Amino acid sequence: MQKDQGVRELTVRGVILGGAITLLFTAANVYLGLKVGLTFATSIPAAVISMALLRLVGNSNILENNIVQTIASAAGTLSAIIFVLPGLIMVGWWQGFPYWTTVAVCAIGGTLGVMFSVPLRRALVTGSDLPYPEGVAAAEVLKVGFGSAEGKAENAKGLRMIIVGSLISAGYALLGAMRLAASEVAKNFKIGSAATGASTSLSMALIGVGHLVGLSVGIAMLVGMLISWVGLVPLLTAMHGVGDNVDKIVNTTFRTEVRFIGAGVIGVAALWSLFRIMGPITKGIRAAMAASKARSAGTELELTERDLPIGLVGGVILALLVPIAALLWYFSSGTAIAPGIWPVILGTLVFVVVVGAIIASVCGYMAGLIGASNSPVSGVGILSVIGAAVLLVLFYGHGGSPEQTKALVAYALFTTGIVFSIATIANDNLQDLKTGQLVGATPWRQQVALVYGVIFGSLVIPPVLDLLNKAFGFAGAPGAGEHALAAPQAALISALAKGVLGGDISWNLIGWGALLGVGTIILDEVLRKTGKMRLPPLCVGMGIYLPMALTLLIPVGAVISHYYDKWADGQKNPEFAKRMGVLAATGLIVGESLFGVAFAGVVAVAGTDTPLAVVGDSFEKPGIIIGILLFAGAIAALYRYSRRSCQTG
Repeated sequence: MQKDQGVRELTVRGVILGGAITLLFTAANVYLGLKVGLTFATSIPAAVISMALLRLVGNSNILENNIVQTIASAAGTLSAIIFVLPGLIMVGWWQGFPYWTTVAVCAIGGTLGVMFSVPLRRALVTGSDLPYPEGVAAAEVLKVGFGSAEGKAENAKGLRMIIVGSLISAGYALLGAMRLAASEVAKNFKIGSAATGASTSLSMALIGVGHLVGLSVGIAMLVGMLISWVGLVPLLTAMHGVGDNVDKIVNTTFRTEVRFIGAGVIGVAALWSLFRIMGPITKGIRAAMAASKARSAGTELELTERDLPIGLVGGVILALLVPIAALLWYFSSGTAIAPGIWPVILGTLVFVVVVGAIIASVCGYMAGLIGASNSPVSGVGILSVIGAAVLLVLFYGHGGSPEQTKALVAYALFTTGIVFSIATIANDNLQDLKTGQLVGATPWRQQVALVYGVIFGSLVIPPVLDLLNKAFGFAGAPGAGEHALAAPQAALISALAKGVLGGDISWNLIGWGALLGVGTIILDEVLRKTGKMRLPPLCVGMGIYLPMALTLLIPVGAVISHYYDKWADGQKNPEFAKRMGVLAATGLIVGESLFGVAFAGVVAVAGTDTPLAVVGDSFEKPGIIIGILLFAGAIAALYRYSRRSCQTG
C-alpha cells in the first residue's frame, strides 16, 4: 500500500503558477466562446507550459505539475459560463457585468460542480472503462516530460510550438484589425426564387478548433451547415419571397427561423445523450456506495484512492445553498417579482440541487466518453433554461405585465448561470481526475486544486466579459454594432427563456428541429453499428445553429488534423508528432484569442471599433485577395514547421 512519503504535490508555487496560466487560457476561452460558441480544453497546453516553467526553478515532479494543469484546466473550463451570462445583457437586464455578483455565480456554481463530481470519481473514473481522451493525453504528456531527457527536449519544443502558433495567429489578426488583410469574406445571393449565402471568417482560431475536435465532429458540423444554408435558408426564403434586399431576407430568415430549428436539434440530441448514459451512471453510483460501505467498515485506502470525505462534501453542498438563496434574493429585490419571492427561491434551490446532480453526472460521463471539448454542455444549458423557465411558469403563469415577464426571464437566466457553472466544472473535473489516476496523484488534493481553479477563473472572467461587452457588445443586445460578438449559445438560451415565459416561443420551428434531430440520431446510431465514422447529433445541431462564417473553417481544420495525424503515424515517435500538431493548433487559438482581448481594450479606449485601421473601404477587394493567400500560406507554414520539429533533434 502506498504511503505518503512527502512528495511535493499541492504546493504554493504550483497554485500560483496554475493561477497565472489561468489568466492566459481563461481570457482566450472567453473570447473564443463569445465569437464562435466553442471553447478548447486547456489541460495539455497547461501541462506543457507548467513543465517548462517549473524546470527553470528546479525540484519539480509529475504530481506538482499535475496540480498546475488541474487548476488551469478547471479555470479555463469555467469560462463556458459565457454561454449564459451575456443573455442578461441581450435581454436588457444588465448593462455590464457586476463584478462581485458575477464572481459569486461562477465561484458558487463551480464549487458545487466540484462537490457533485467527487462521488462520481469511483463510478466514472476508477470503476469504468470510459476512454477519457483528453485526460489520458494529458497524463501521457506528463509522463513523457518526467520520464527522460528526451522528454525535457520534447516539452521545450512543445512550448516553442505554442509560441510560434500564437505569434502567427496574433499577427494575422493584427493585419485584419489594420484592414490590410480581410477578416471575413461573405456574399448573399439569389438562386431562382430563393436566396442563400456563403461566408467564412478568416480566423486561424477556427483552424485550431477544427484540429482539436477531430474529423467526426468537423464533418458533423459541415453537414449541419449544409442543411442550414443549402436546404433550410433557400427553402424558407422561397416561401417568404426574396424581394430586392437579399441581405436582409437571408439574415432575418437565418436568425429568426433557422436557428430555432437548430435549437430543436440540439435539445433532442442533449436528451438522447442523457437517456443513453443514465444506466451506466446508476450502475457506477451503486458501485461507489458499496465502496463507501467498505471504507466505513475500516478498510484503509491507498493515497490514490482518498477523496474528500463524503461528509465534508455534503456539508459544503448544504452550506452553499445559503449564499445561493442570498444571491437570488439580491438579484430579484426591487423588481416586479420581488413580492412573495421566497417560495420561488426555495423551489429554485431544489431545482439547482436536483438538476445540478443530474448535470454533473451527464457532463462527467460525456467528457469521459468523447472529451471535455466535445461534451454537450451547451445542450445541457438549453435544457436547464427551459426547466428554469417552466418552473417560473408554474409559479407565475403566463400573461403578466411586461415588467414582470422581463424580470422572470432575467431570473431564469441567472438561475441557469448557477446551474451552468456546475455543468462546466463537472465536465472538466473527471477528466482531470483521470489524469491524476494515471500519474498516481492523490484525489483529495486534486479536488482542492479544482476549487482553487474555480476561484481563479471566477476572479478573471467578469473583467474580461465587461471589457468585451464595452468594446464590441453582443449580437442582439440593445445598441450592439455590426462587429458585435455572436455569443450564439447565450442568444439562443435567452431567446428560449423569453419564448417560454412570454408564451410566444416558436414551438413549431423547434418541433421541426426535433424531428430533424431524431433523424440525425438514427443515422448516427446506424453509423455506430456499422463501425463507420460517427455523426454526433449535437454537432450537427451546432452546424445548423451557428452562422456559416463561424463554422466553415472548423471542418477544414478537422481535415488538416486527419491528414496530419496520418503522417504522424508513420513517424519514429507518432504520439509526440501528434502532440506537436495539437500544440500548434492550441497556439492558433491562444494567439488570436488573446489578441482579441487586447484589441478589445484598444477599442474601449479609442471609442471606435476600427482603431487600428490604416486603409479605408476602397482596399476591401485587395484585402480579400491578400488575406486568403496570406492565411493559407501561414497555416501551411505552421504545419510544415511542426513536421520539421518532429524530425529534427
